[in-house]
Amino acid sequence: MASGWAKDGAEQEQIDATVDDAIARIKSQIKQGESAIHCEECDALIPEARRIAVPGVTLCIQCQEAFDKKQKAFSGYNRRGSKDSQLR
Repeated sequence: MASGWAKDGAEQEQIDATVDDAIARIKSQIKQGESAIHCEECDALIPEARRIAVPGVTLCIQCQEAFDKKQKAFSGYNRRGSKDSQLR
């Protein structure tokens, strides 16, 4: 429920903007083009099936998992949706 100076529906607009930002961030990280044969981090051979399935891949599975864990640790988005969480 919007109150004060906020117009009706302001909460949904904020949610939509957060989702749109997240989608744009993910799309900007998608690589295109030819896949690397060796991992950029550890120089391990990237399996041919992975190179075909994920165009533009540059990391082996182990390094990709480590990278994904680091990215997940910092989301940058307010997932709780309460005013208190926005003040932290």
